[in-house]
Amino acid sequence: MKNFALIGAAGYIAPRHMKAIKETGNLLSVAYDINDSVGIIDSISPQSEFFTEFECFYDHAHRLKRDEATKLDYVSVCSPNYLHHSHITAGLRLGCDVICEKPLVPTLAELDDLIQVEQETGKKVFNILQLRHHQAILDLKDKVASSSNTDKHEVELTYITSRGKWYMQSWKGDPRKSFGVATNIGVHFFDMLHFIFGDLQRNELHFMNNDKAAGYLEYENARVKWFLSIDSEDLPEVVKGKQPTYRSITCDGEELEFSGGFTDLHTVSYQEILAGRGYGLEDARHCIETVNAIRQGKVHIESQADVHPFLQGKL
Repeated sequence: MKNFALIGAAGYIAPRHMKAIKETGNLLSVAYDINDSVGIIDSISPQSEFFTEFECFYDHAHRLKRDEATKLDYVSVCSPNYLHHSHITAGLRLGCDVICEKPLVPTLAELDDLIQVEQETGKKVFNILQLRHHQAILDLKDKVASSSNTDKHEVELTYITSRGKWYMQSWKGDPRKSFGVATNIGVHFFDMLHFIFGDLQRNELHFMNNDKAAGYLEYENARVKWFLSIDSEDLPEVVKGKQPTYRSITCDGEELEFSGGFTDLHTVSYQEILAGRGYGLEDARHCIETVNAIRQGKVHIESQADVHPFLQGKL
């Protein structure tokens, strides 16, 4: 049994990490968050220590190292995006391997710094890239790899996840902290596209504001029109008023059904990490480079044929 610490225990994604720790037969020893709305811990690991001040958390975690039975083996990071680098390095310097939610860090410079801290500490960082474990994604990857078609696949990615007014008042609505919509809600899709279709060859930004972004990506084996939004007004009429989220990926006109099967992917990710098959820093390099280029990009449309259908009516 491994001992875990969790940073960012009050966040949206933290319960999936708590559940994964429990379901893999391990112990959540201590958790930290500046907010104390963490009652979910009672249903998963009521014996866990909890702190709302990082200094107290870090001191406690450091003292646990004195006893082989209590020392931490892993630190799981679920904090706001802009704090990931600091919390990852803190975990490494505690002598722990670190599991971090995406986006790992915003730039390749910070990624390279993490590699250096790994070398300094002898510990490893693992990124949660759960879509790589989704069966529908794995099936499509195999289909693309075995295809004899020499033409690039035509792909449309659409993801609309409605968010209320609270979103812009939180850290997620501050691009200095979340790094914007394309990074915050899109990074795992961009990782998935690289995972399936190979290296990125072209990255064109078509639109970006505080609540939506769109563009065109060309990979070794695919041409991709993408559209991401947190604005409920962007929902197609067929689902508007019925559901808050619309997720669609088509490949050569065929819809990829992957709306189910998400619930347990964090547990699968933990199982793979604990078995020595986790995705490390270099695995995250490509999607970090992609979203950083999107954030830094200038809006440019080379061909209307490359524009996502959801954006064409808004230009």
